[in-house]
Amino acid sequence: MSFRSSNLKPLWQQQNTDLAKLVVNSRESIGVRGRGLSVVSKVDETSQAKQLQQLHQLLIQPITDLLPKEANARVVFIPQTSLFLVPFAALQDSSGKYLIEQHTILTAPSIQVLDLTRQQKQRVETRNLASRQNPNVLVVGNPNMPNVSLKRGESPQKLSTLPGAERGALAIATLLNTKALIGNSANESAVVQQMSKAKMIHLATHGLLDDFQRSGVPGAIALAPSGKDDGLLTATEILNLKLNAELVVLSACDTGQGILTGDGVIGLSRSLITAGVPSVIVTLWAIPDNSSALLMSEFYRNLQQNPDKAQALRRAMLTTMKQYPDQPSAWAAYTLIGEAE
Repeated sequence: MSFRSSNLKPLWQQQNTDLAKLVVNSRESIGVRGRGLSVVSKVDETSQAKQLQQLHQLLIQPITDLLPKEANARVVFIPQTSLFLVPFAALQDSSGKYLIEQHTILTAPSIQVLDLTRQQKQRVETRNLASRQNPNVLVVGNPNMPNVSLKRGESPQKLSTLPGAERGALAIATLLNTKALIGNSANESAVVQQMSKAKMIHLATHGLLDDFQRSGVPGAIALAPSGKDDGLLTATEILNLKLNAELVVLSACDTGQGILTGDGVIGLSRSLITAGVPSVIVTLWAIPDNSSALLMSEFYRNLQQNPDKAQALRRAMLTTMKQYPDQPSAWAAYTLIGEAE
């Protein structure tokens, strides 16, 4: 066990800022602004490099000598509060190399949750081995969206459709030899029923950050409403599910966010892990449709060749990076929480 520290005094003494503001500035520098918003069209590449290199200097440089030399060796980050919003994959060293080019990256909300995901992995493996079944793969894309009041007191409005998410879900379903649930077929009742049976779950829809049930656990996944439900699968409802999936991918905007605490993020990802899932892939912002479709397709192709989810995600990021050079907003949003295998 080693300990290293960074001096944060220059941030407020010389730059009149703090670490939390630096994280926000770094996200804005790559074109990511606000909650649930897409990237902006104009990005200041000079500012982008400066912000990402400064975060690298503070967070990575002090431990560089402790990090593995082999790129496929895993590095698990357990961030604190606002550091959960850091796009670790996009941090740049002084030579301009991104961290994902040098290391295979995972995150965890806390040491306790990392221990829980290890237990969940063993439970899922034991159950699947004992049943000798080949559970289903569930792919959901662009449900018939529910009506939602995004601000208290406002009338409910139908969430916008996601044609790009639908195209991506259809392509992934073909790759995984299953049928995607699209439109009305992706209603909450049907999705919840299939989630309990699925080995792998891919949800390409809106992710909402609000605490709709005032339960203290924010977040909801937008699905098609039916006569039995409102179309919002909330984080609280997920907590009450018993899932056997090895992996859940939340390919929606801001699904990695929630209430920032000293013990990590309380939200959708934590709810899924508590419900039994050892590996969850979430996003730190709304990734553009075209790059998202490319990255996710590459991820599942890689996963078919190698069960290491962290390595599969890293290779997918590197492939997408080649198509979108100098645009980390196009590939750095996805992060793997929990177990790699």
